[in-house]
Amino acid sequence: MADSNEPPQGRFSRFRKLASLSASLGTSVVTRGVKRLAGGEAEMFGKGAAEKLVATLGDLKGAAMKIGQAASMDPDLFTPEIRQILAKLQNQAPAMNFARVREVVTDELGGPLETLFAHVEEQALAAASLGQVHRATLKDGRKVVIKIQYPGIEDALKSDIANVGMLVKAFSATSKAMDGRAYYQEFARELTHELDYEREADSAEAFAKASAHVPSLVIPEVIRNRTSKKVLTLEWLDGITLKDFFADLPNRSNDERFAVSANLVRAINGPFLKEGLIHADPHPGNFMVMADGRLGVMDFGSVKRLSEAFYVAHRESLGKVARNEALDVLGMLRAVGFTMDLPAEQAESFIHELLHIIGRPMRSDDYDFAQDTITADVRRLGTQNAAKFLRIRPPPEAVLFFKAVGGLGQNLKALGARGNFRAVYDELTAGLGRP
Repeated sequence: MADSNEPPQGRFSRFRKLASLSASLGTSVVTRGVKRLAGGEAEMFGKGAAEKLVATLGDLKGAAMKIGQAASMDPDLFTPEIRQILAKLQNQAPAMNFARVREVVTDELGGPLETLFAHVEEQALAAASLGQVHRATLKDGRKVVIKIQYPGIEDALKSDIANVGMLVKAFSATSKAMDGRAYYQEFARELTHELDYEREADSAEAFAKASAHVPSLVIPEVIRNRTSKKVLTLEWLDGITLKDFFADLPNRSNDERFAVSANLVRAINGPFLKEGLIHADPHPGNFMVMADGRLGVMDFGSVKRLSEAFYVAHRESLGKVARNEALDVLGMLRAVGFTMDLPAEQAESFIHELLHIIGRPMRSDDYDFAQDTITADVRRLGTQNAAKFLRIRPPPEAVLFFKAVGGLGQNLKALGARGNFRAVYDELTAGLGRP
């Protein structure tokens, strides 16, 4: 049975919707820009435009919605009011009807819901870019969540990948420095992996193993006999999402905000520094702040294992950056696959300045993220040194790593906590030698 909330699939249909949205938003931004120059509205992106963006990307789901999720995290691009509207893209897309959920579960797990579960809530707990989540209870009384993939989302996602791929190919043809095809291929391949929920179950178990040394993290157990390619059942974690924690920040003390911030640092860096596993989708809908102070980590579709050379070099350089020690930055970058088409002294100077900026929290016993300007300063440095920046090319596997640490930085900025972040990084690197 078809459902009007299922994503449109055809390449042309999806491209047309995005083109229409772009035209509409472009008009809005220009109008507000004129008013701003005339001394009127201060913001370039208004509430109405944000709501239109959320409605369109929520209907499209797929890669289009994921782009909106990423935009919603950036505290430097939008006001808190606009970010709160855009945050709906993290887990509040229009949900497919429950009859369709029944069909998918029956087809995937080989039996009706009533046989497989003691109870399933009909109202979706969350609806995201590729699937939606329902609370349920197993026959043995255990509380779980079931993630059900939207019918047709595979075709929709492939359409998005093909549409964006055409733009990347055309843009890359303009010059060697602008060639982003290898990075886009990496991104597209990893995005396609998210369609396989059995692979995601494997990633969840691997992530649990890699983070076992971090007791403040909670990874839900996979219920294997209720999991398939398009249905994933996980242990229920009791708490509030980081997204809801953000909404309540005025009522949260610095100690509470710092505790959550420290756990986010551990969630992104702990498994990576230990075994090279990175959670590359750190939007606030994917973390659960639990009553006992621990942090639940959810959604493992975008977990990637990076090469040993990459994460070992990062582990070793992290300690040196934190201690402000001399670092053979060019040697380290070349060892993990970076290429540099500019004089060594220029590359070294630029990268040292970049590392100095991003390493601020690692060097301070009392860092205040409420006053943080790391993202803005990195953007300024990149803009002022655009020619150098484009001639330093990371390996394709670094795409998801940068996505993860960039998202972490945005979350920390939004939380605005003050405290000893250096101690958190020291804790994560303590006792970790070469594998």
